[in-house]
Amino acid sequence: MKDLLAIRGLTSETIESILDRAAYYKTSLDNGNKCFDKLKGKLVITLFYENSTRTRASFESAAKYLGAEVVNISVASSSVQKGETLIDTALTLDAMKADVIVVRHSLAGTADAMAGCVKAHVINGGDGLHAHPTQALLDAFTIKEKFGYTKGLKAAIIGDIKHSRVARSNIYLMRTLGIDVNVYGPATLMPKGIEQLPCNVCSSMEEAVKDCNVVMTLRIQAERMKGGLLPALGEYSKAFGINRAVLAGAADDVMVMHPGPVNRGVELAYDVLDTDICYKDRQVTSGLAVRMALLDMLAGGEL
Repeated sequence: MKDLLAIRGLTSETIESILDRAAYYKTSLDNGNKCFDKLKGKLVITLFYENSTRTRASFESAAKYLGAEVVNISVASSSVQKGETLIDTALTLDAMKADVIVVRHSLAGTADAMAGCVKAHVINGGDGLHAHPTQALLDAFTIKEKFGYTKGLKAAIIGDIKHSRVARSNIYLMRTLGIDVNVYGPATLMPKGIEQLPCNVCSSMEEAVKDCNVVMTLRIQAERMKGGLLPALGEYSKAFGINRAVLAGAADDVMVMHPGPVNRGVELAYDVLDTDICYKDRQVTSGLAVRMALLDMLAGGEL
């Protein structure tokens, strides 16, 4: 396995091996150990065509903790602004002897195109509406860390399913690990053909969260309102926001997740945010451990 481009197609054995290695790094980080030499002498380049805080900082921190040299390419001040194509940028980075390239782009298939023309390992940091594999892996790690297992759990994904690469990657990963998945959101934000994905499409919030161990809500973007796909944020919050009343129908051990950044009081009510059932910050720590595991295993030829 040269690259990590999507979740779909990964076996449960491969996913579990990544999560096991992440557990090792999570324990080390919790014990204050941030110094490893697994990637000493390696070069990791992050190339983000979209804004990012969590994903980019997580990858760069993970690479540095593993002993790698890290270079961030600022697209706003790069040769992309002079008209350089994605492929030419990729070939340039490959000529610099990059060992791993992490790329995020607004167009689906970008990571696949790059992976096909470079010797470096390519990790998809999110491409269009297609996939965000490392987010799904860190979510799975967070779930497994809480429950100790995944098979037989029940999850709900709430919100803008149509425009969410996080939702798509999580649906495939959760089902691969034996988690039953419900989805629910505004009709205008449900993709065509959703019934063909391995999930249950629900017609109400009550149906979606009933007996769920995991409730994941997705960030709402302001442009959806400008495009006429949503009413005001307040109206969205009333119908699709997660609060304690909504969670009354979930399992007693429910955990609430969000990929971030959160629109406070919109996707998550204040009686859920910053409480012990909200795992958004623990997801960030999980992401660091998972990305350390991926960089280690890809660069070491273990995947």
